Amino acid sequence: MLFRRFPEAIWQGLGALVLTGALSFYAIVLARSTHSPPSLWLANGALIGWLVRKPLADSWPLLLAGSLGVVGAKQLLGDPLGSSLFIGLCDAVEMLLVSTAIRRRFPAITTETRFLELARVGLLSALAGCGLCTFGIVSIQHFWPNMAFWASFSTVFRAHFLGMVIAASTSLVVASKGWRWSEPVGKPWTLVRDLSLLAVMTAAVFAQLRFPLLFLIYPPLLLVVFRHRFAGMVIGMAIIALITTVATTLNLGPFNLVTGDTVALRVVMSQVFIGASCLVALPVVFALAEHDRLQLGVRESKLRYRMLADNSGDLVMRIRPNGDRQYVSPSVKELLGWEVDDFLKPRPDLIHPEDRERIADVVRTLHAEGGTTTATYRLRHKDGHYLWIEAFARLVASPDDDGTMEIIYTGRDVTERVRVEQALMESQAQLRTITDNVPAVIARLDMQQRYTYINRFVEEISGESPASMIGRTIREVRGEVVYGQLQDHLRRAYAGESVLFEYEATYLGKLHQFQAHYVPDRDGDGVVRGLYALTTEITHIKNVERELLRLAHQDSLTGLANRRYFSEHASYKLRQASQRGTPILLALVDIDNFKSINDTYGHATGDAVLAEVGTCLRRLMGKGEVVARIGGDEFVVLCDDVVNEKSARAFVHALWERLHMTVTVGGACVDVRMSIGAAICTGELTDDVLMKLADDALYMAKDGGRNTYRFLTRGLESEEAR
Repeated sequence: MLFRRFPEAIWQGLGALVLTGALSFYAIVLARSTHSPPSLWLANGALIGWLVRKPLADSWPLLLAGSLGVVGAKQLLGDPLGSSLFIGLCDAVEMLLVSTAIRRRFPAITTETRFLELARVGLLSALAGCGLCTFGIVSIQHFWPNMAFWASFSTVFRAHFLGMVIAASTSLVVASKGWRWSEPVGKPWTLVRDLSLLAVMTAAVFAQLRFPLLFLIYPPLLLVVFRHRFAGMVIGMAIIALITTVATTLNLGPFNLVTGDTVALRVVMSQVFIGASCLVALPVVFALAEHDRLQLGVRESKLRYRMLADNSGDLVMRIRPNGDRQYVSPSVKELLGWEVDDFLKPRPDLIHPEDRERIADVVRTLHAEGGTTTATYRLRHKDGHYLWIEAFARLVASPDDDGTMEIIYTGRDVTERVRVEQALMESQAQLRTITDNVPAVIARLDMQQRYTYINRFVEEISGESPASMIGRTIREVRGEVVYGQLQDHLRRAYAGESVLFEYEATYLGKLHQFQAHYVPDRDGDGVVRGLYALTTEITHIKNVERELLRLAHQDSLTGLANRRYFSEHASYKLRQASQRGTPILLALVDIDNFKSINDTYGHATGDAVLAEVGTCLRRLMGKGEVVARIGGDEFVVLCDDVVNEKSARAFVHALWERLHMTVTVGGACVDVRMSIGAAICTGELTDDVLMKLADDALYMAKDGGRNTYRFLTRGLESEEAR
């Protein structure tokens, strides 16, 4: 059932079990035959290539299988189960540390991998993993710390570290199927030939016992590395390690030339030799791999560039200092109608006459100063019409290594864009002409309240030029006093609200009144990115409004308020007096025998009398008192600052006395006399009631013979009321 559900995982687990078990069995048997520790432990490194290709959550079956392989080998050789399990656990920790470090830094190992960085990460993680594993293995064999512990630690650590470097490199190559990570030289059979030469030379060195000829192994090893890169290195090191360990076990080879050598010493020397061989081969292979990777990148970059240049719609050229083209992309045919051969020589005649001198200056400046430049100019098509070309040019050292500098030129057709830009500029010029002649200030503010545009009309209002205002904030331009009036409206507009309001400000010594409309400026997503301000001067409108208001509320003959104004204010005065609980006085003033004045002296004289009475009343009235002409010869006085009935009577008496006058018109002298009806009241009452009381008092004065006044009260205790 498990084979059907997870066939690949089970086969990989069985493979890991067999591989680590066989390598462990080989190392242990070889070591015990000479009564020495294993000189090379390959089992742990053999699985690294497969572990780095799996996520951590999926790698535990391989780790478990590898550990069981080690435990199984030790059990076959009769080791105790407990120590075997512990050693298997230590080996699993070593494999886990190394594979996790490599996988985390390099999720995928490809031809683009930086091999020097991979080697650094692998060696550092191998040092840490092998050290931890060795510490655990030696701890169950010796007490810590003592000399025997550290001696065993040194031997076991070297075996694990060398085995990890050799086996892990091999497994990485095999598992990644990267035999050609950087292109090796020759055909596959040359790999077999060169490895055979290395194997023969290594066997020959270890077969004789007279001379220390270990150095003879390095030339064929470096040859294999140079020709076959990683594949040659990992297989070559495996051959050297295998022959070295077998020969040392069989007491063969140059290590026996050492005087007083022991088995342990020969194991150490074999480990040192294998490690030195790795140190010789690894830097070379990684340097070669990095070199090949960079060369491959350069070749691919050149191919991509050539492919892009040949197939690009833009015109690409390499231009020599004398103007000759080293390369012209085939797009010149599609773009300008010319063949490539037509463009290999300088063609200044194709540049529009108006642009030739400017482009020549650009080229001279580029050669003199270097760097890059961009220019837009017109080139003639083969058909005769001109196209707008936007050219980007860079001065670079010639790839021919002749010490000259070339221009790399890229040009594209921007005719349509230029037309649109010209149309836009024309439209903007028209719009500016319109806005500059609109009798209102039109401006735009950014999110920092800085002016980005303002039309010319502002100069007529404030005397300040628009150019001097651009880039400054509205606070800097308008001043603290005006900004204080605008601040709240600005806040609302920036919050997304359309705001219409009025304010006043002084410019050039004159008070102006304005109406402003703030409209948020939103981008395509509806986010506010500034605001537009339309400000109209309404000083003349306000003056007209005030004049209309004056005419609507003022008697044109006397200059006093009219009946409409009196009616609007009487109710307000009554409510105030009622709320304060204070008395209010209303006096009706009527000119005696005014009809006979008109009949006797004429209407002009009657008008003069009315105007003189109005002037007199204006002079007599104090602050807060309302005086109005409410009819032909009838006037009204409303006073809310009287204290009591006595003061009210005194006020009315003084008013009656002062209104006795003689008016001289055209040599005629007219004596003017008045009748006054006054009412003083407290409490809640309407203006109609108050007017009725005053009117009754006026009739009483008329009935009393005219040229007198009468007084009525309401809500006050008085003789007359009683």
